[in-house]
Amino acid sequence: MSVETLEQRSTVRKLAPRYRVLLHNDDFNPMEHVVQVLMQTVPSLTQPQAVDIMMEAHTNGIALVITCAQEHAEFYCETLKNHGLTSTIEPDE
Repeated sequence: MSVETLEQRSTVRKLAPRYRVLLHNDDFNPMEHVVQVLMQTVPSLTQPQAVDIMMEAHTNGIALVITCAQEHAEFYCETLKNHGLTSTIEPDE
């Protein structure tokens, strides 16, 4: 009986592959706009986190927005693009 329970637990715990949502720097969008869009797109982000992400993209050319399930990553990426930002996703290895 305990073996079945263990097997069941391990099945439940299997995680879907995770994906990184990346924000790329651009020379078009004002910084305030980028921060607003990040906070609207990813509700879990606080303003300081959104500012950090925007500044990292601005400084380094690219920044990690969030790591999540593929479906969510694709949604966030598309939403960012729809607001005029450059975003891509990649597998989190």
